[in-house]
Amino acid sequence: MSRAQESRDRERLAAEVHLAPRPAKGSDLSVCLAYANTYPVGMANLGFQAIYGILVRAGVQVERAFLPDEPPYERLRSLETGRPLSSFAVVAFSISFETDYVHLLDVLAGAGLPLYRDQRTGYDPLIVVGGPATFLNPEPIAEFVDLFLIGEGEEMVPEWLDALRAARRGGGRRAELLSASAAIEGAYLPGERGGFANVDAAAPRVRRRYVARLDDAPTRSQILAPDAVFGDMFLVEASRGCEWGCRFCAAGFMYRPVRHRSARSLRDDVLGTALEHRKTVGLVGAEMASQPGIAALCREVAERGGRASPSSLKADLIGPELAAALGGNATRSVTVAPEAGSERMRRVINKNLTEDEILRAAELLAAGGVSALKLYSMIGLPTETDHDVLAIADLAAKIRARLARGVGRITLSINPFVPKPWTPLQWEPMLDLKTLRERAQLLRRAVQRIPGASLDVESPREAYWQTLLSRGDRRVAPLLVKVHESGGAFWPVVQEAVRAGGMDGCPSPDEFVHRRYEPDEWLPWDFIDHHVDKRYLLVEWRKALLERETPPCDVATCHSCSAC
Repeated sequence: MSRAQESRDRERLAAEVHLAPRPAKGSDLSVCLAYANTYPVGMANLGFQAIYGILVRAGVQVERAFLPDEPPYERLRSLETGRPLSSFAVVAFSISFETDYVHLLDVLAGAGLPLYRDQRTGYDPLIVVGGPATFLNPEPIAEFVDLFLIGEGEEMVPEWLDALRAARRGGGRRAELLSASAAIEGAYLPGERGGFANVDAAAPRVRRRYVARLDDAPTRSQILAPDAVFGDMFLVEASRGCEWGCRFCAAGFMYRPVRHRSARSLRDDVLGTALEHRKTVGLVGAEMASQPGIAALCREVAERGGRASPSSLKADLIGPELAAALGGNATRSVTVAPEAGSERMRRVINKNLTEDEILRAAELLAAGGVSALKLYSMIGLPTETDHDVLAIADLAAKIRARLARGVGRITLSINPFVPKPWTPLQWEPMLDLKTLRERAQLLRRAVQRIPGASLDVESPREAYWQTLLSRGDRRVAPLLVKVHESGGAFWPVVQEAVRAGGMDGCPSPDEFVHRRYEPDEWLPWDFIDHHVDKRYLLVEWRKALLERETPPCDVATCHSCSAC
């Protein structure tokens, strides 16, 4: 690690404000909580901060580790004391995004730890991984990990720590810690399952753990870090999951049943804690317009001189009160996610949203004082045509025509469709890159004719890489190692593997990315029990192809998907 990086880390530590108690010293259990990316990215991740708070409150001797801001990734030490990662009993990672899988290897190698699980000795720390990406499909990194914790940390981490401590008191090292972990529901020990697919229909499934009531486990910023990506915000979780059942959305299925913080609990956190430390409060949830009491909360934040910044809002749920509250608290830009331009495509993905509802929401937001709109949409969805792509620009043009003087800027943020495990579209392939580029260019030409509109399209190559890591199995491991060895340049490695029809036991990446999976096929992630019946996902897949919508979840009466 360079001297410049060490100096930067000291400055970051000095600027932090700790809201949780300081970690224990001399504890019977030491954990290095690592984030497989840089400090600014990691400290903006609310899940990472939540796990840190859990470890601190459990009396664990915990320190953090991150990748340096730039390569080389070598001589990695803990942030707080510069301690070697190899000296901790456990090195635990929280991974939210599949594209950080290669950074897991960067951290291990930079810390001098063996990459592969079977190369570690009894004196190496236990490598533990959790986080949303691994809830969906941990198999691409299964060869590098000793233990996965499948589920929400508030529910299972304290129980797991108790098991580790009992093993440590008995003098246990790696093998004993693993054995103690195996007894915890939601623990997945990849070394106990063989074969590249690592699935067996007859084997016991790993049941995802979840918190039944979010009020019992309020999640908020634990450390205020000015150098984080959202360094000016205090983050507060408002909900987990989403009742709307959009067929492409992993969060809407992996976090079922949907859970909301109560209006009172959320208000206490926002007004009683968050505004004491930051003027801007980031309200975190998959869809925030459904949150009970959201309009009143945003208005009250504004009255106290603050600004509430909710994540994406469903257009048809934006009423006059919420629009006025957002404009009144100096929120100048609001994100709305139509996801598709045409009514037909929104039926395919089960968006339950009409064009008239989108236009009405835009008018309300402009009238309330919001001056910029960000519209999220996708290209490459199943059954999509050029007409559906151009409909994205048509929708933006209609918004511009209605709000000629109200909204100053419309930004279209476009992502290629990535099929995700545990969604109704998990069987669908990703569209080929040539067609994606052509459709992006088609859309770009159309958007250029709209005054005050801009277009931001995610790279199809990035989407390909994400799809490979989302739908891959253990055979992807050698390819990940090659990308790590190449300094993260994934595309040349992918191209070489495609040209050769495979690489080091990994089939052509196209087999994972561009192949439509069979309905009766046993998928690499099927051994995880997400409380959602696979037959329900199949029905929703068929309804997508028939352009039929499903009403939102009613957790009080509906049992169709089995999550409740």
